Amino acid sequence: MFDTLGMIGKLKEFQTKMKESQESLGQITESAEAGAGMVKATVNGRKQVIGLEIDPDLFKAEDREMVQDLVVAAINRAIENIEDKIKDHLQKSTEGLMSGLPNIPGLDLSKLMK
Repeated sequence: MFDTLGMIGKLKEFQTKMKESQESLGQITESAEAGAGMVKATVNGRKQVIGLEIDPDLFKAEDREMVQDLVVAAINRAIENIEDKIKDHLQKSTEGLMSGLPNIPGLDLSKLMK
C-alpha cells in the first residue's frame, strides 16, 4: 500500500535539507589563478566573487588591458572550479533521503542535485 503521509514527510525532510544545504553554499570556496599567479580570484558556492588579489607589478598604465583580461580569466576559472564542490556538497547534505522516497513516475528529484 502507498504510504502518502510517509512520502509527504520524506519530501518535507528532503526540502528542508536542500534549503539548509543551499544556504550553506556560501561557506564553500574555490580559488583560481591567471597569469602565472599574478591574479587570484576566490568565489563561494553561491558563485559570488569574495576575494581578488592582483600582483602590484601589474599596475602600470600600459598593462591595464592585460590586468583586466587576467582578472576575468581568474574569476571565470574559479567559478568553473566551484561547480564540482557545489554538486558534492548538495549530494552529501541530502544523502540517504532519496532512498526513502517512492519511485513516482514523472517526479525526478535528481535534477535538484545538479
